[in-house]
Amino acid sequence: MRVIVAGATGTLGVPIVQHLIAAGHSVSGITRTKEGAGRLERLGANVITADVMDRAGLLKSVIGIEADAMLHELTALKKAPARHSAMAETDALRIEGTANLLQAARSVGATRFVTQSIVFGYGYHDHGAQVLTEESPFGRPAGSPFDAHIAAIVSTEQQAFDAEGIDGIALRYGLLYGEDIDNVVRMLRRRSLPVALHGGALAFVHHQDAAAATVAALERGRGGLAYNVVDDTPATFRELITAIAENRNAPRPLVVPGWLLTLAAPYGGVVLSGVSMLVSNAKAKQELDWAPRYRSFRDGISAGRR
Repeated sequence: MRVIVAGATGTLGVPIVQHLIAAGHSVSGITRTKEGAGRLERLGANVITADVMDRAGLLKSVIGIEADAMLHELTALKKAPARHSAMAETDALRIEGTANLLQAARSVGATRFVTQSIVFGYGYHDHGAQVLTEESPFGRPAGSPFDAHIAAIVSTEQQAFDAEGIDGIALRYGLLYGEDIDNVVRMLRRRSLPVALHGGALAFVHHQDAAAATVAALERGRGGLAYNVVDDTPATFRELITAIAENRNAPRPLVVPGWLLTLAAPYGGVVLSGVSMLVSNAKAKQELDWAPRYRSFRDGISAGRR
């Protein structure tokens, strides 16, 4: 297929481009910067220079281009968000950015659209022993500051599902790790990555596994559906970061009470100390013929040292 990737130079976008090219697809990436254009060229992708939030400019940039599919992998996150305000740009990309990309998809003749969602749409709270599937309640407001982020997650999914003439698919990724381990190590050495004393179980997925699942969804996913893209082993954030520290001979993370972490980081603190969820990947395994190469974070961290 001829595929356009928005967010192609991001931490997840790069492995997606690599997996797409390896699978024989022709890839064009959208970037705003000269540096991004150079990176795409080195990856073997075509370059589309545009700002996704500028609809007129985006549509102008794709004039004369034909494509079969569009992938929306954009976020504005350069690091883990601490405060709700840090999510504002990403929320906008999920709402206005999705609308603009769908218009561009129509302009180039694309009939498939895969958008990046996230498992936090099931709710930023402790789900207990309930195993969350794609049929579980998703996108319910809770009367909290997290409602704006929930609304944005729902928006990108629903826009994709409702797009006329386009098979829209949403991938509910777990927390991504793997390609950013060096950055985690730098933060550990600076003692700038605290973890909660009692955090809940979270759903993780290695960037490479998420990229493979994205290509599988592009090729085999059913329009109008969402798929959970997570590994097989729920774990706490503390377990993940401690394992990275041990693997890389870095200082162990600072451990602080959850209430203190939430006070300092009203968004990130809740995610790391107040959220607990067990998320099933059975549907993705069955329908996409995909399974995580790294079944647990320990496998993924160890692979990075080989």
